[in-house]
Amino acid sequence: MQLGTINWLAVLVAGLSSFVVGGIWYSPGLFGRAWMKDNQLTEEDVKKGSKAKVFGWTLIFSLLMAANLGMFLAPSPEGCTGECAPVVDMSWGATAGFLAGIWTFCAIAIHSLFEQKPWRVILINGFYSLVSLTLMGAIIGVWR
Repeated sequence: MQLGTINWLAVLVAGLSSFVVGGIWYSPGLFGRAWMKDNQLTEEDVKKGSKAKVFGWTLIFSLLMAANLGMFLAPSPEGCTGECAPVVDMSWGATAGFLAGIWTFCAIAIHSLFEQKPWRVILINGFYSLVSLTLMGAIIGVWR
């Protein structure tokens, strides 16, 4: 993999897309109320947290995930075609993102089980990761 072959603008947009997905996913109209209830948080508790810290680290981690996915989806070395190098398009990008999402879903589930989190929280957080990474992969894949 050559870092110069990565579309860094696509990586940036893919990383930022997790904010859009997260804003919808954790909104009161979708899973926000259930997530807060199962984490024993009130709206006041959430408002007390440092937004700069939460959103700043979220941005950093989202960009790292997108960059990592971009590296996996980077064009193959010269001379490697066919079976050794799948064609990267929106479909393969979304598939790669989905597969990465399974990894993170499993990690979230393992940590959450030890933290004795309810299954609803595990599913809310795990599926957020799965959906977010699938979208990231699709963005990177289509924007080659």
